Amino acid sequence: MERLIINVPESKSTLVKQILEGLGVVVQKDVPAKSDYKTKLAGISPWSEDDLKVFSSLLVLSPTS
Repeated sequence: MERLIINVPESKSTLVKQILEGLGVVVQKDVPAKSDYKTKLAGISPWSEDDLKVFSSLLVLSPTS
């Protein structure tokens, strides 16, 4: 099966869906919510310079020679 995404003007949406369904095309009813993605991203806390200092003290640079 092939997936196709088309943009249809609101005024023609019902007509296009009826035609496509008449041709045997499955019209996806549920559109994935982007708000869930944004909610998860909003829960990520930024790291301060003090937080990063802990890691910089753990870094051991190997000699380049």
